[in-house]
Amino acid sequence: MMNHSTYHEERFSAIFYICSYLVFIFSLSLLIPIALCVFYQEKDITAFLITFAITFSIGSFGKLRKRSADIRLRGRDGFLVVVIFWVLFSLMSAMPFLLDQHLHFSVADAIFEGISGITTTGASVISHVDGTAKAILYYRAQLNFLGGLGIIVLATAVFNSLGIGGSKVYLSETPGPLKEDKLTPKLADTAKHLWLIYVVLAILCASSFYLAGMNVFDAICHSLSTVALGGFSTHSASLGYYHSDAIELVGGVFSLLAGVNFALYFIAVNRRSLKAILQDAEFRFYISVALCVALFTICSLYFTGTYDFSQAFVHGFFQSASMMTDNGLMTNDINKWPTYVMILLLASSFFGGCVGSTCGGIKVIRFLILYKRSELELKQLINPRAVYLLKLGNTRVSERVTNSVYGLFFIYLLFAGLFMWIMLALGYDLKSAFGTVAACMNNMGIGYGVTISTFGTLSDSAKWVMSAAMLFGRLEIFPILIVFSRSFWRP
Repeated sequence: MMNHSTYHEERFSAIFYICSYLVFIFSLSLLIPIALCVFYQEKDITAFLITFAITFSIGSFGKLRKRSADIRLRGRDGFLVVVIFWVLFSLMSAMPFLLDQHLHFSVADAIFEGISGITTTGASVISHVDGTAKAILYYRAQLNFLGGLGIIVLATAVFNSLGIGGSKVYLSETPGPLKEDKLTPKLADTAKHLWLIYVVLAILCASSFYLAGMNVFDAICHSLSTVALGGFSTHSASLGYYHSDAIELVGGVFSLLAGVNFALYFIAVNRRSLKAILQDAEFRFYISVALCVALFTICSLYFTGTYDFSQAFVHGFFQSASMMTDNGLMTNDINKWPTYVMILLLASSFFGGCVGSTCGGIKVIRFLILYKRSELELKQLINPRAVYLLKLGNTRVSERVTNSVYGLFFIYLLFAGLFMWIMLALGYDLKSAFGTVAACMNNMGIGYGVTISTFGTLSDSAKWVMSAAMLFGRLEIFPILIVFSRSFWRP
């Protein structure tokens, strides 16, 4: 029987071990940008080599430390691992940008770009992306990809030794009110299947972009960003650079596909039937809202004379899909679109996609639960003695889940308002404040006002604030609040 102090020592040793393993995985991912530097004979290799040496050393040291196989982390320890690692991930991801002598980034720029990558926001401070080294361009897309489904989910899938509190960390990392559901009995198998689906979708997306007219490098980078709903592009004009209807349609379709719960893909493949997807209440609500937003956007662009019908259809469909799912890829001349259309699309980024996808925002299922709960409240007022149950399909939604949705919805909008107020206090107009906060907190990446072209126009203070907003949005706020609460640190 270990004493209290020994238990806490072993507990924090286990947490350190898990974080070290995650740092080690990240260091290995840097080998690809290093190889690209060699292949393209780019001078940016030094920045990646230094970052690799530091992260590999830290990860290896912690991974090789002796640990207790008997220690079991508590549920709340998963939140601590997630918060610690995302802080470390933010610092590590920023290092190549800071060390690259060609980018001339300040610390605020590097942190902003790195966090934007790992949180799949896609907001960039680089004004002229086209002239950036290919290794850096690929690295940005890779950050999107790793941050999309979560490097912690990858670690759970690959390393069985993460069995120390692995389920606690996995559940803390995975967003959504119904995240306790598992596809397979073993958690590692669940994570492995999710990542397999993720990789297959990326391959299909890259192939589609290539067939639509992109070169191989651009197709790979854009596919990594698209399936992660990250939004980093290899060009300043994003997909608008190509002036291709086919490429924009591919971008729109795969944005919507990436916004679907990945668990539904697994079930559909396992049962060899699309019924699991088509009959899912959240999916039907998601597609219905997406089609309504797209239809309104298309009609608005056509009837305001912004485009002819064919161009209104292509640009309207792609941009609405990209912004609602928080992908953040852009078409041409978006700054010339009617203001009311842009406000709608920015607001739709709060809606996001399905739980279990790579999207940001509040998530579809929470809006669906709130909508159904409002319906029941109306019925209850009409028939006070009746008893109504809240259901999604044939599944009853518990009171605990409903309360968690209320809590997250309130705290999310509260922090969005707080970040907007800070931006206003820093001197930005209301349009810029709303657009920038919506882009960053929803991990969507397309700003408005002064940030519609680049986030490099922000002051360093605003970049730090928006970096925090991106992390709060990615982690859905509660893990950060939990770790910083007094009760968390009580025995």
